Amino acid sequence: MKKYLLLLITLFCVSLSSNAQKDSKKNKKDLELISVEQDKELEGEYFNRWSIEADFGQAKGSKPYTDGYYANNPKKVFGGMPINHVGIGARYMFSPKFGIKSNFNWDNLQEQNGSESLPFQMEHLQFSAEGVINMTRLFDIQNQVGRFGLLFHFGFQVSRMSPKMGPLVGKHEWNGGAVGGLSPQFRIYKNISIFADFSVNSNLRQHFTWDGQTYSESANNLTGSLSRVTLGVSVALGKGKIHGDWAIIQDKNDKRLDSLNNRIGEIEELMNDSDKDGVPDYLDVEQNSIAGVAVDTKGRMVDKNNNGVPDELEKYVNNSITNNNNTATAAASENAILQLINEGYIAAYFDTNKSQPNSASTSSIGFILNYLKNNPSKTVDITGYADEIGNTEYNNKLASDRAQNVKAILVKAGISESRLNILSNGEDDSVDKKSEYARRLVRKTVFKIK
Repeated sequence: MKKYLLLLITLFCVSLSSNAQKDSKKNKKDLELISVEQDKELEGEYFNRWSIEADFGQAKGSKPYTDGYYANNPKKVFGGMPINHVGIGARYMFSPKFGIKSNFNWDNLQEQNGSESLPFQMEHLQFSAEGVINMTRLFDIQNQVGRFGLLFHFGFQVSRMSPKMGPLVGKHEWNGGAVGGLSPQFRIYKNISIFADFSVNSNLRQHFTWDGQTYSESANNLTGSLSRVTLGVSVALGKGKIHGDWAIIQDKNDKRLDSLNNRIGEIEELMNDSDKDGVPDYLDVEQNSIAGVAVDTKGRMVDKNNNGVPDELEKYVNNSITNNNNTATAAASENAILQLINEGYIAAYFDTNKSQPNSASTSSIGFILNYLKNNPSKTVDITGYADEIGNTEYNNKLASDRAQNVKAILVKAGISESRLNILSNGEDDSVDKKSEYARRLVRKTVFKIK
């Protein structure tokens, strides 16, 4: 009978290992799918490319002016300049360093209150198209400056001047030229930043003076200039969680290298040898072979006569029976069986979030059933466990339910309920919870014979 019990142990190991091989194949397919998704991700966008911007502040026509008219009173530079500029725009970044933007600006130029200048008013409408350079990324200092940033922009502009006072009221002039400037910025929220802008505009064919009092003939271009100091807000658009100017962007080659490192890590995990039989887990059909027993290239314990008992184990038992008296052999076998059970070699295993044992555990529960039937004076503690994934309170209940369900199976198989004691140890934190392979080993119930 003891030899028959050893046969059941071996059959249990074979069944459990076969199921593990199926899971290993499934995980390899999952890894292939993950690799495909990673490759797709490498081809995607890493930052919000679009942003909309609005600003307001002070615009000042620098030149030309008619005698007696001035842009502002120099004595009032620190006296609080009125807002006479409003602008809106949109920006698109081709890459983290380079992009384009367009702006529509409205400027209302006139003398300052208390100024020595004669009164005037000029409306200035402008549309610009400019290239943009993210200077912090260009010089690779984004990590050092943190939430700060700096943009440089330069391009072309088209504008219309409309005097609102003086002899030229009702007339308009279209101009064109260059515009450029610097925009220090600071990110205040994930996708929102504030910025200051210092810009200079040049009109290449201007004939109106900024005060709107004088008109120069077409043959005499005045080449006007205008400067702005403004404050504004920039809002990034897109699925990214952070403004594109500050997004953490990794080079595609680095991403591919990280992807390869992850795959190597998965391969290393597959190369683990759980039962220390010299065959890696991904090739091992029986991942719970008995230590010291010879296995073939697929990790299966050698059984040439196909009687379900490994040849080395069978030889050991036969020698023990031949060389020792039956009483001593029976006692040794009994102790070996108790050791296998009480030290957790016989266990029922569960799939993720399941309270019923998986099919690979049938032989294990059957082993306990036969032992209890053949030893009617014995009782057994059934202890349930869960892995660390999920809510602790839920996992404690799941561990208890697993023990209860194994007990119910044994009761329905003919074992008295009074001989079965339920325990729950809740979460088992003895393995790395990030490893799916390791977590399989702790979703279980174990048995202790008393």
